[in-house]
Amino acid sequence: MTTRFILIRTSHAGNVGAAARAMKVMGFDDLVLVAPRWDDVLRRDETIQRASGATEVLDKARIVGTLDEALDGVSYLCATAMTPRDFGPPTFTPREHLPALAQSGQGVAFLFGSERFGMSNEDVYRCHAAISIPTHPDYGSLNLAAALQLVAYEWRLALGGFGPPKEPGGAPLADAQAVAGMLAHWEQALVDVGFLDPKAPKKLMPRLNQLFNRAQLTPEEIHILRGVAKAMSQAASGLRR
Repeated sequence: MTTRFILIRTSHAGNVGAAARAMKVMGFDDLVLVAPRWDDVLRRDETIQRASGATEVLDKARIVGTLDEALDGVSYLCATAMTPRDFGPPTFTPREHLPALAQSGQGVAFLFGSERFGMSNEDVYRCHAAISIPTHPDYGSLNLAAALQLVAYEWRLALGGFGPPKEPGGAPLADAQAVAGMLAHWEQALVDVGFLDPKAPKKLMPRLNQLFNRAQLTPEEIHILRGVAKAMSQAASGLRR
């Protein structure tokens, strides 16, 4: 599952380095710069200094001329915009939108505009959603790297976080697609046993989704939960005979 951070028309080299540092802290390394002010921004002293050791993110980063070139391999775009645009995509806070998006298994790109002008309407209109970070109503100006850090943190949480350090040889975590499949299995089982009314589901499944995200399930645990769901459906089927 691709996670990409795209900086559009960045004007300050230091922000590129700080963005790389923010990404590394959250375990991401796919950075693309669209038409930055400096052609050599990835090698400038200020960039490297502000990266504070996240040089592998800078080494892997790409510079492209257009947003189209930056989108290869991703299918869902999130704008980061302070205010909604007329006729634009729906606007959500990160915590409203990202948990469900994490379960979709899609390649996701988070787009950040220039420090001076933000994102253009044209770029925002191309996105599936706009992510707006809640800030004080009288002062909502966030530094580019600080905004990226917040979004990267919320996205990492939505993906399940890092959790406590595992013992050597500990089981890997199940991926988002496996969790989504298990949730779909549970949804059907809960309908079968009469616990979930599909005509009035309320927020049961989103809450279960968040619960399982917090649990940081392993593939073996996914298998167990699917077994429970299967048994529930079979028991319900027997009762209906």
